[in-house]
Amino acid sequence: MSRLRRLLARRRPGLVSLRTTFAVSFAAVTAAVTLLVGVLSYSAAARLVRVDQESVFDQVVQDLVDEVRQHRMTTDDFSSSAPGHDIVRPARTDVQVLGPDGKVVDAGSPGLPVTRHDRAVAADEVSGKTEEHKDVSVDADVYRIATVSLGGKRGAVQVAQEFSDTEDLLRALQQRTLILMAAVVTAAGLFGWWLARRITRRLIILTSAAEDVARTRRLGIEVPVTGYDEVGRLGRAFDRMLGRLAQSEEDQRRLVQDAGHELRTPLTSLRTNISLLRRIDELPPATRDDLVADLSQEARELTDLVNELVDLAAGQSDTEPPQRVDLADIAEDVAGLARRRSGREVTVRVSGDTTTDGRPGMLQRAISNLVENAAKFDRDGTGPIEIAVFGPARPGTVRVEILDRGPGIADTDLIRIFDRFYRAADARSLPGSGLGLSIVREVAMAHGGAPFALQRDGGGAVIGFTVGGVPGSGAGAGE
Repeated sequence: MSRLRRLLARRRPGLVSLRTTFAVSFAAVTAAVTLLVGVLSYSAAARLVRVDQESVFDQVVQDLVDEVRQHRMTTDDFSSSAPGHDIVRPARTDVQVLGPDGKVVDAGSPGLPVTRHDRAVAADEVSGKTEEHKDVSVDADVYRIATVSLGGKRGAVQVAQEFSDTEDLLRALQQRTLILMAAVVTAAGLFGWWLARRITRRLIILTSAAEDVARTRRLGIEVPVTGYDEVGRLGRAFDRMLGRLAQSEEDQRRLVQDAGHELRTPLTSLRTNISLLRRIDELPPATRDDLVADLSQEARELTDLVNELVDLAAGQSDTEPPQRVDLADIAEDVAGLARRRSGREVTVRVSGDTTTDGRPGMLQRAISNLVENAAKFDRDGTGPIEIAVFGPARPGTVRVEILDRGPGIADTDLIRIFDRFYRAADARSLPGSGLGLSIVREVAMAHGGAPFALQRDGGGAVIGFTVGGVPGSGAGAGE
């Protein structure tokens, strides 16, 4: 674990980690959402405030227009010195009264500018005529001004509302919104970093473990990943994969060692006999015939050994696609081939549904090896070699048995006859490599089953295997 943590501390220059990418992406998305919400919220609030202020001012102006149209009013009625006759002044609203000539009769606070259009309104005969001015600057403040005529050339009343305070308020709101947005983005970035660290920590451990395997080629490292989410499942799958790769590597190493050991004997014998060929003219005819026969026998055994090694290696591959097969049909094919090769009687017994998912070539090789093994050990037998196919003990499970009347198998050898290159003491004088039953085991395990060997009642042996379907193909589990 400490070695993995040291690996975690390493960072290759120029590479952006998943943690950084996740944190930056999280912060970017949050920033975009916050910016959008902030802009929309500020725009809506600013619009509502401005519309509210304008509505208040429009209502004040409309009330004034209605008043002067309904009553014959003079400038004195709006003088700030005439209590009870003053216009209602809302907050931040200024009122200034103009005489018929457009001069200021009662100045506002502050005083409002008077234009020629305002003077024309003051001298107008029609009451309620209005002249509006927007964004007028008065003493560094911004006002909206409306001039309403009193009619009959009696003057006019100017009403002004300050909007600079509203804009100041909106600017303050804008600044606070920006500060809040910056705080939210910063908090989102920190939270995203923490979340990315928490999420990617186990992924980084897995990555470091994979890099360690690629660098050192050692498959026996432990992957310390926990949890039941997708990362936890990935960690456990990776750990199982490393375990199977380590087992496969060990199997290959052991196969090469065993094969090298088994090949030495026939090769040494071949070299010895070949060296004698240099003196073949000096040898008696009987010795020559024995030498040629030995060379021929050793060449055949060496060829058989190489072929079985190839078959064993091929049996461990999954290149042959699985399909629906009937083991009874395969057994019939093997029986017919064995009759032609050995001249022995081979019978087939079938019971139940013997179909399953499997690789037909591998299954045929396994049954053929068992039949050849029975014929080899029951060479002088007169009874038939029996192939029994039963199914199913469980859904998708098929059992194959090969029964002979040979010398049988010692109890000490029953658990070892499926090991590679293992040969019982009674079989060492017979031809063979000790790989045939090992191939049977590999085929059975590749099909979700297992091999077995039993003593047969009345003498002989029962050797076979079960098939539960190719793992992942949908068939049931083997025995």
